[in-house]
Amino acid sequence: MFEERRRRRAAKRVRPGDGRPLRRFRWWQLPGRALFHLPLTRHDGRRTIYAIDVRHWQNQSSGNVRAHLYLDGRLHAESRIPAAFPVPDGTIEVAMSGFGIKRCHYVTTAGTEHQLVPDPASAEGRRARLDRDHPTLSRWIGLCSLVALLIGAGLLVVQIAEPLSRIPPIASRVGSFESPIHLPLWLNVTLGAAAAMGSMERALRLCYHWLLDGAAN
Repeated sequence: MFEERRRRRAAKRVRPGDGRPLRRFRWWQLPGRALFHLPLTRHDGRRTIYAIDVRHWQNQSSGNVRAHLYLDGRLHAESRIPAAFPVPDGTIEVAMSGFGIKRCHYVTTAGTEHQLVPDPASAEGRRARLDRDHPTLSRWIGLCSLVALLIGAGLLVVQIAEPLSRIPPIASRVGSFESPIHLPLWLNVTLGAAAAMGSMERALRLCYHWLLDGAAN
C-alpha cells in the first residue's frame, strides 16, 4: 500500500515534454549526467526506445533534480526526482542519492523489475563494461567499496553513541559510553573520503543501502 501511494504521488509530478531531441552523451558530462535506455516491444509488435536522462549536477543542492523521459529520441515527459513515468505495461522509476543514481528500473504491472541499460559513454556504462570485460577486477573494486563503507558506518555509530550516552536521561538508565577508538584528524578525513568514494562507486552500479550509503551521504 505504501509503495502504491508513493508511486501515485510520483506520477502526479510528471509533466509532458516539448519534443526536443535527445542529445548525445559527451565525455565531459561524465561527472554529472546519467543516461539509461529501455527498448520495449508494444502489443502491435512495434519496437520503441525509451531513455532516461538525468543531469544530476544541476540544482542537486536544492533537491530540484529532474529526470527526462525520451521516447524514440524525443522528450516525452519530465519529472522532479523521485520520478515514476508510466510506460506500456509498467512504470519507469528513477531515484538518486547524494552520490548519483540509486534506482532506474522498469517495474512491470506484474511486479517484476528490470534495470535500464546505461549508455555506453556514461560513467555507469563504463563501469558496466569494466564488470563485463574484467569481472575479477570489478569484484575486487566492489569489495573495497563495501569495506570502506562498513568501516565508515562503524566509526559513525561509535562517534554518535558517545555523545548520546552522556545525555542525562540516557546516562542514568544505561550509563555513559566512552569510545575505545580515538583516531587522528587526518585518518578520520581519509576514512570519510574513502567511504564517500565507495558510495560513488556503488552508485555507478546502482547499488544502494540506506544504512551504508546513507551514512556516507
